[in-house]
Amino acid sequence: MNDSKLSLTDRWQFWIDRGGTFTDLVARSPDGRLVTRKLLSDNPEHYADAALHGIRELLGVAPGEPIPADRIAAVKMGTTVATNALLERKGDRTLLLITRGFRDALRIAYQNRPKLFARHIVLPELLYERVAEARERISARGETLVPFDAASARAALEDAYRTGIRAVAIAFLHGYRYPEHERLAAELARDIGFTQISVSHQVSPLMKLVGRGDTTVADAYLSPILRRYVDRVASELGGARLLFMQSSGGLADARHFRGKDSILSGPAGGIVGAARAAARAGFDKIIAFDMGGTSTDVSHYSGEYERALETLIAGVRLRAPMLHIHTVAAGGGSICRFDGARLRVGPESAGANPGPACYRRGGPLTVTDCNVLLGRIQPAFFPTVFGPERNQPLDRDAVTRRFERLAADIRAAIGKTYRPEELAEGFLTVAIENMANAIKQISTQRGYDVTGYTLCCFGGAGGQHACAVADALGMPVIFIHPFAGMLSAYGMGLADARLLKEQTVEAPLTLDSAPLLYRLFTDLERAGRAEMAAQALPAGPIQAVRTVRLRYAGSDTALSVPAGEPNELQARFAAVHRQRYGFAMPDKALIVEAVGVEIIGAGLEPDDPVEPPSSADGPPPDVAPVQLHFAGGEVAAPLYRREALRPGDRVPGPALVGETGATTLIEPGWQAEVTALRDLVLTRRQPRPRRVAVGADADPILLEVFNNLFMAVAEQMGVTLANTAHSVNIKERLDFSCALFDRDGQLIANAPHIPVHLGSMGEAVQAVIRANRGRFEPGDVYASNAPYSGGTHLPDITVINPVFDEAGRDLLFYVASRGHHADIGGITPGSMPPDSATIDQEGVLLDNFRLVGGGRFRERELLERLASGPWPARNPRQNLADLHAQIAANEKGARELRNMVAYFGLGAVNAYMGHVQDNAAEQVCRALDRLRDGAFAYEMDSGATIRVAVTLDRARRSAKIDFTGTSPQQASNFNAPRAVCLAAVLYVFRTLVDDDIPLNAGCLRPLDIVIPPGSLLDPRPPAAVVAGNVETSQCVVDALYGALGVMAAAQGTMNNFTFGDERHQYYETICGGAGAGPGFDGASAVHTHMTNSRLTDPEVLEWRFPVRVEEFRIRAGSGGAGRWRGGDGAVRRIRFLEPMTAAILSGHRRVPPYGSNGGAPGQTGRNAVERADGSVEELPGTAQTAVRAGDAFVVETPGGGGYGEARHRS
Repeated sequence: MNDSKLSLTDRWQFWIDRGGTFTDLVARSPDGRLVTRKLLSDNPEHYADAALHGIRELLGVAPGEPIPADRIAAVKMGTTVATNALLERKGDRTLLLITRGFRDALRIAYQNRPKLFARHIVLPELLYERVAEARERISARGETLVPFDAASARAALEDAYRTGIRAVAIAFLHGYRYPEHERLAAELARDIGFTQISVSHQVSPLMKLVGRGDTTVADAYLSPILRRYVDRVASELGGARLLFMQSSGGLADARHFRGKDSILSGPAGGIVGAARAAARAGFDKIIAFDMGGTSTDVSHYSGEYERALETLIAGVRLRAPMLHIHTVAAGGGSICRFDGARLRVGPESAGANPGPACYRRGGPLTVTDCNVLLGRIQPAFFPTVFGPERNQPLDRDAVTRRFERLAADIRAAIGKTYRPEELAEGFLTVAIENMANAIKQISTQRGYDVTGYTLCCFGGAGGQHACAVADALGMPVIFIHPFAGMLSAYGMGLADARLLKEQTVEAPLTLDSAPLLYRLFTDLERAGRAEMAAQALPAGPIQAVRTVRLRYAGSDTALSVPAGEPNELQARFAAVHRQRYGFAMPDKALIVEAVGVEIIGAGLEPDDPVEPPSSADGPPPDVAPVQLHFAGGEVAAPLYRREALRPGDRVPGPALVGETGATTLIEPGWQAEVTALRDLVLTRRQPRPRRVAVGADADPILLEVFNNLFMAVAEQMGVTLANTAHSVNIKERLDFSCALFDRDGQLIANAPHIPVHLGSMGEAVQAVIRANRGRFEPGDVYASNAPYSGGTHLPDITVINPVFDEAGRDLLFYVASRGHHADIGGITPGSMPPDSATIDQEGVLLDNFRLVGGGRFRERELLERLASGPWPARNPRQNLADLHAQIAANEKGARELRNMVAYFGLGAVNAYMGHVQDNAAEQVCRALDRLRDGAFAYEMDSGATIRVAVTLDRARRSAKIDFTGTSPQQASNFNAPRAVCLAAVLYVFRTLVDDDIPLNAGCLRPLDIVIPPGSLLDPRPPAAVVAGNVETSQCVVDALYGALGVMAAAQGTMNNFTFGDERHQYYETICGGAGAGPGFDGASAVHTHMTNSRLTDPEVLEWRFPVRVEEFRIRAGSGGAGRWRGGDGAVRRIRFLEPMTAAILSGHRRVPPYGSNGGAPGQTGRNAVERADGSVEELPGTAQTAVRAGDAFVVETPGGGGYGEARHRS
């Protein structure tokens, strides 16, 4: 603390946002004035640090002179130092110390791949340099199974220390609840001399090893970098109070600022600034819209900050409370290009160097250039800091030339002529749709009606697009603060000091829970207040806010509610669950996942002066008339300087309002008013157009718009389904897909989740159309899981809605959703029997079943069907609940399609449904041009063979895919329905297109597919099919890659593992090695091809089931050798604590995954049971066995094949 005699009000306050490109500084002088500075963050020729340079400048202190701490009340900062280190992987060298058996737990994580259609799977780069395993183990209930071995841990720590590593992350299984072993390891590290020791039970005291481990590693990796920066700033400030913004939206003392809390430091300041400034202006429900150069951040605020508990940033899962911010790659620097058919915006950015084309550095066309060309950015009123001498204005002529060249390229490619201004408007239309869809994800998809909110716009590029974004969302009001260009810095000054304390509980909520919760809250609040006092933060009265995180039993989806009595908690949770997901389950038990206490020290209140309305008559004087381009024509409009506008002034659109670092476009139909606080409030004074005229001919602008709109509808359906589903398979493992189809049942767009669903749903839709043609009625809903009518296997139920027009006369489209139900009957729980021989052994068949008819949900008939047959469904009420969720998802899709028709017209929507298919077909044709004829015979473990020949017709730009010669259908359950084979073909040819195109029926148009009836790939009833969906589908994909010669085989199996008894049922698929290809190695321990489902975290699995995960690691060396190596498989060992039935459905236990072009095959997989008596029972690929307490089931998954002959690689 500084002991100066000056009072806090007699000193300066500095509020700083240190960004990647610019550092913004808002300073409050002793007389209460607010002054601003904007500096380049990196300008070594002029200063070492932008923040300190700005402080010196305002205090009048010369470079090199000490900063007078007695003149400073506080410096409040947000910084991207740690964020940039994370993005660029430039943190400190770090050791991960983790429980034995889990050295690869953070590498494998939840086993899903980031890009569904990438042949070359690129996983995020790990933060830790090396990993060591500790001999220790505590059970989920707290028993010490293996005492902590201090000697071996010390040896590993000392070895890392000798190599120069000084940061260690310690994460032991169940350490969040039982931290003693972690404490012992931390003491050892401290004794050895490690300077950064991050321990998981302190960093993130919450269940889930993967998220907690990632967070602990990130903290160890980033904290030293952050500490060096903080210490440098603190030393220059000479003892002045220094505070930093945390990702959770509160300030912390510099000495308590940690790496894991710093990732969203800058954006958090913007949300705080937006919320506080908007509240002072009378807006309590806002969507914050922060558009910068590279990206746009959007967030929701309605009286309290929304936080996400787990956030994925730069491939790292951070399980720590952060403000819920959604980022979309659409900023002023987003690159604009023509891909041969569509106008595309982003995700690539021109950055600061070279920057947009107008920056005079030869950069590409960007969103900023579009605004320059259309007059929305005026070079004459923009800083003249460009060119070699940094003294020239923006180069509009260069922008015009680039757009003229682009127009010529488009004319040459598709024969259509566009003016440069039309193209610029088209790019902005695409960018606006991208940003509007991002806002829908944090508002309408979470149950908020965005039309009742105010758009709070800030950031350098936000004002140019605010009206268009608001119109796209139906938002009536826009709020722009005077400091909109540096609202993040302004927010630092207004932020509260906040400190969050949390503790995992994982106990049922009962009427007897109150004493336990009271004790936990009391302990957390006492500890939090003590920590706040230790920081000696300059804040007002301290308050504590208590919250409880609840979830339904058996679910992973937790929601936070204010603390209260148990009956109050139940009511609050039901209300929040109903608002977010549309339903509640009052009869289902609640689990208290965790409790939290937030200690809050009130910050500054905004005290901007209130000015009376101006007494001057008439509009304000404009600086200059400018020419703006709207809807194909030039319009004369005034440009006003923001500082010249007076309270009470009204500015009708079209007009520009310019200020330092930002320009606001007031579009026609909108009006801006300057308030008494000098805020700019924009409102619509004319109704937005309800319909636009769109032609039926393909247009590269509208092709991209409709492509994005169709995808957005499918994705909104997916969010609705995940939100409203009851089963873990759908809600958390995301084993579902949603899609829309034209009136002929052709796939138009899908939400990309599980590839095996994607190409096969169209077959199910067309089967229902054939069975009911001419008999559909408005409101009808059908369900089907029939493998011989477009289905895959019985647990995958497809729900299909015909979509009629608003009058209910004409059938326009179809929407469908497919979800993997937890059980549909059959001879084993979970409906995935390894030894079924006929379809009735796999469950209840729903073939063209009418779910809703005549406005009635046919519940009685459905329950009768689910109870029929020799092996009926075990939990039909859950089937009902998930089918209701699928209907809700379909209704969402139908509603959005009708809205699209109302706005664009039916003719245009139908035309563009055709155009997006044409575009996909053309992209596949281009991929075919690069391929050659080929054939392949793919032997399966059973001895059956998949034969495929690919014959190209260069003249017709088509290919024949012929499976003639494939083995006949089998007595086993490895028969793949025809729809599964089509899905595999569609997937393969989509992966051959490297561009981001929608997966739709057009992808199959250039392909003539021959599948012999009665074969393994088109079986006849009553053939069993359950393994055909999960196993044979993988084989078809690899057979096609073998014929095309483009890459080696992946593991070729999903390793379906199930176990259960009367009380417990569990199902998972296990990752393996990916195949290598020309120029890339295969990824290790990752899901490939036809699946991408998530895996349950080991701590959650052990808490809920009587099992112990003893090992989950990469199976080193199992990938095939070659010039490019195949990815390694995985080893998973689960020990049972109670007797159960366990089953495995897998492949490549006899035949290895092939290598390609001279590469070696991957190793085969292995299944075994290690009995408690020491004996080992080897199991075939398909097996079911009784396991006793103490037995361990071991699955070793196959490696991927290598590619190219092995040779030395430098």
